[in-house]
Amino acid sequence: MDDTGVTEDRVLGGRVRLRQRPDGYRAGMDAALLAAACDALPGQRVIEAGCGVGGALLAAATRRPGAIFQGVERDSVAASLAVENAALNALDDRVAIAQGDIEAGFRALGLPAFDAVMTNPPFFDDPQALRAPAPAKSGAWMADGGLAAWTGFCLKAVREGGTITIIHRADRLADILGALAPKAGSFRIRPVAPFADAPAKRVIVRAIKTGKAPLVLLPPLVLHDREGGKHAAAAEAILRGEAALDW
Repeated sequence: MDDTGVTEDRVLGGRVRLRQRPDGYRAGMDAALLAAACDALPGQRVIEAGCGVGGALLAAATRRPGAIFQGVERDSVAASLAVENAALNALDDRVAIAQGDIEAGFRALGLPAFDAVMTNPPFFDDPQALRAPAPAKSGAWMADGGLAAWTGFCLKAVREGGTITIIHRADRLADILGALAPKAGSFRIRPVAPFADAPAKRVIVRAIKTGKAPLVLLPPLVLHDREGGKHAAAAEAILRGEAALDW
């Protein structure tokens, strides 16, 4: 695509090069945490719903060199950049991108069920509640089909016993659990807090399709120290790809 207005950034401690639009939704902390939460084994197939330019997808593929990855993205420009980014990082042999709308459902892709799905759904589904910062970011911020469309896609995208991993706003936790149950269970929830003494603003939810184990609330990941560097040591290690988010 035309290079005009496209920047190149490095994530995962510089191991992943990422070309993205300065006026579009840019991969950040949520994408990095989603990638770190991916624990796919060699040979397993993972799909990301709403992969954008590939920030989480390519970081996860770099972390898990034996797994196969598939991204789905509605925005044609972002999807094209994701294809370019996969090639740029020499990952196009096991990272594929499909242009598709999550609201159309998983079956519209014509793909067999995956071992795992991961997603960072748009945080808002009420157009009256948010004005997106720029038109190019509206699709990443606003879920036209609501959270139900994204959870429904995830439930169809994985085989029985497959994993579903979602990062979202902490105040939507009840909605996420309600949408996934009773078709998924064995929930494990990781709160993500800005500081040790502050409420969590994000949650990372892991569920297993047809899982029956009791819900587990894991210790929170704390992103920042009140004093010291930009990130807490544990968070910095995750962002740099030196540690994973264990389940």
